[in-house]
Amino acid sequence: DESVALVEAYAKEQGMWLGADTAEARYSEYIELDLSTVVPSIAGPKRPQDRIELSAAKESFRKVLPTYVAHEEGDAGDARSFPASDPGIDDGGEKPADGKANGRPSKKVSVTDAEGRTFDIDHGIVSIASITSCTNTSNPSVMMAAAMLAKNAVEKGLTVAPWVKTSMAPGSKVVTGYYDKAGMWPYLEKLGFHLVGYGCTTCIGNSGPLGEEISQAINDADLAVTSVLSGNRNFEGRINPDVKMNYLASPPLVIAYALAGTMDFDFESEPLGKDADGNDVFLKDIWPAPEDVESTIAASINQDMFTEDYADVFAGDHRWQSLPTPEGDTFAWDGESTYVRKPPYFDGMSMEPSPVSDIEGARVLAKLGDSVTTDHISPAGAIKTDSPAGKYLADHGIERKDFNSYGSRRGNHEVMIRGTFANIRLKNLLLDGVEGGFTRDFTKGGEQTTIYDAAQSYAEAGTPLVILSGKEYGSGSSRDWAAKGTSLLGVKAVIAESYERIHRSNLIGMGVIPLQYPAGQNADSLGLDGTETFSITGITALNEGTTPKTVKVVATKDGGQTVEFDAVVRIDTPGEADYYRNGGILQYVLRSLVAS
Repeated sequence: DESVALVEAYAKEQGMWLGADTAEARYSEYIELDLSTVVPSIAGPKRPQDRIELSAAKESFRKVLPTYVAHEEGDAGDARSFPASDPGIDDGGEKPADGKANGRPSKKVSVTDAEGRTFDIDHGIVSIASITSCTNTSNPSVMMAAAMLAKNAVEKGLTVAPWVKTSMAPGSKVVTGYYDKAGMWPYLEKLGFHLVGYGCTTCIGNSGPLGEEISQAINDADLAVTSVLSGNRNFEGRINPDVKMNYLASPPLVIAYALAGTMDFDFESEPLGKDADGNDVFLKDIWPAPEDVESTIAASINQDMFTEDYADVFAGDHRWQSLPTPEGDTFAWDGESTYVRKPPYFDGMSMEPSPVSDIEGARVLAKLGDSVTTDHISPAGAIKTDSPAGKYLADHGIERKDFNSYGSRRGNHEVMIRGTFANIRLKNLLLDGVEGGFTRDFTKGGEQTTIYDAAQSYAEAGTPLVILSGKEYGSGSSRDWAAKGTSLLGVKAVIAESYERIHRSNLIGMGVIPLQYPAGQNADSLGLDGTETFSITGITALNEGTTPKTVKVVATKDGGQTVEFDAVVRIDTPGEADYYRNGGILQYVLRSLVAS
């Protein structure tokens, strides 16, 4: 009550409180939405902005599946998309071509799992169905609808296919409370939706492994399988290393797709199974009525649940409370820790920033296409044994079972830089037909190696690095490690057709200058293949207190031919210019604190 009163008082003081006598607010733009046009939708298979009407989901899946089978991942089928970067600068670009197929690719593989069950899996199976995320699970309407859908399905005798890995990870213990009170847990658990924890799970790549037999069959047969989750992000390689296609859906639709067992499914015309009398059961037969959902919520949720569950939310259990707490004015770094290590951001830092310099003799670490997201760049998910990060942990005596995830080790820059640009779906165009965190090392004749190992070779040679990219570079979540890892790998500049606004700013915050090709140009139109040596001049104008609109880029090929163009400097504000002059926002803030 005290918090509510405080919010009300603040809103009134700021003129944001709406009352009966409040004058109607004036807006620069009005948007009208006809609610009759709102239809059930999902998003996928690799970007959250690619919306697909549920009625067209099967057709959309069949349209895009051939490109995943052929490792030429294209568009999201019939998804309706919107640009994810730089409004007004470009239209988001044309998406890659769709795969066309009359039927659908099929490659059935027989699997016998650990429980002795034998079944066939194929392209398009739903291998993961997870009700998760901090946002969707906070809405009692969709959560209760999902539980009631599960209840209706169980009562009709429906089951989830054995190849579907199911999980329930609400963002709050309140969900557990109202499920208990409404008697819903037994039905959810009957379908395999057991509580796995509260917090970030499948949405951030912490799905856990698929069944060993299923995982091996998927990889041996190179199957294009799917996940369906009620999360916020579905970028490539994010959810699970075995899963190529990821779809976002509401919690009830996650239950529905778990029952279907495949994305190749039309809920309108195909039954989910049969009841005890042998009658077909369709999704519409088990979908709970809105009034039933609301009445169940009214009988199962009250204010006391939230008050009690959040009263000691920061207390932690006995394990948290028993952790030793060091004392002192500065953090006591543990030199042996593989979780938290002292980062190098302030190494060699002086009170006065050094003048910024032009970039000479730079090589290309990666040449990338359109819509490279922060999930392609930033480390996320499980740490593979044969990856640079896995080898680092093994060298430090960490057993495979204790590798944990990149997210859990984000306090160790040594792990994180080894996972930067290491997404299993990343396509570095310096290489032909290779996916993952690989590149060419031109200090060793252009041989293929990991991006991390190449970056180390360039660092030893004193060679700065650049990234070439297409449209929408850095779209997706505003992941700090996408910029941190880029900087720590030795990248000094990114040259792209357009940027997602937050990542562009984050690059500057880590001392990396974002540059943009001239309008209508890109790496291919300029004849750049990534084997060139780059010089970028004109950056030093920042030392005079101004921000140049363009800088001169000269790319020299092996034969001595040059490609020259003026790149647009995407340092968009005076504040960003100050960050860049200081080597990054961390150095800027520290110097400002000391000076004050």
